[in-house]
Amino acid sequence: MATYTHGHHESVLRSHSVRDIANSAAYLRPHLARETRMLDVGAGPGSITVDFARHVARITATEIDEPALALSRALAAERGISNISFSVEDVHRLSFADDSFDVVHAHQVLQHVADPVQALREMRRVTVPGGVVAARDADYAGFVWFPLLPELDEWLRLYRAAARANGGEPDAGRRLLSWARAAGFTDITATASTWCYATPEDRAWWGGMWADRILESALARQLVDAGMATREDLRTISDAWKRWADAGDGWYLVPHGEIIARA
Repeated sequence: MATYTHGHHESVLRSHSVRDIANSAAYLRPHLARETRMLDVGAGPGSITVDFARHVARITATEIDEPALALSRALAAERGISNISFSVEDVHRLSFADDSFDVVHAHQVLQHVADPVQALREMRRVTVPGGVVAARDADYAGFVWFPLLPELDEWLRLYRAAARANGGEPDAGRRLLSWARAAGFTDITATASTWCYATPEDRAWWGGMWADRILESALARQLVDAGMATREDLRTISDAWKRWADAGDGWYLVPHGEIIARA
């Protein structure tokens, strides 16, 4: 099992909690129906999960441990959502029986697991024949921004190094089709979509979030503890994120790969 690079600091949850079907799973929406039984692997804070719950019969949310799963439990309770169940799971060895779900979904998960091909095999195993396995992952090497700040180049270099040290693959988006083929899928639709931050409000949110995250999250601790960066290095990167957020011509693009694979 790989280590989750981001951790669960408030600055991380600030980013993850705004995700919903519209901005993170639009490619999957046409495949959902009122009778759908769904598995959401790596539900995180649960914002996408509770959105799915409004469109399907039943959804099961998973996370790697109970503290992580408690985040989605709390959001479901807050929103009054009753058709969600919860299970602590390792995606490499899911506890569910074969053919248990109509749709199995993973958002920003495969980039963090030790063996994404095995994860997809397990996701396929628990999906009914003809059902859908869906995955969406960012591709860090494809991130594009302006103004061109060298400190953000260093941020990206450090993040990719840390993610790989943890056993993950930060450039997962471009690999999803390959991983699905290696897992035995033959009916695969591969697409792409993006997040783009270019308004003053978006820049303040994205840049401010990363300015905090590079100083306070599990990533920051890992970089310092491993000797990959000093606290001063991280403060320099944090200041650059703030400068980017304040730039009137600031623009940031996050590309994602997506797959719809038929079991």
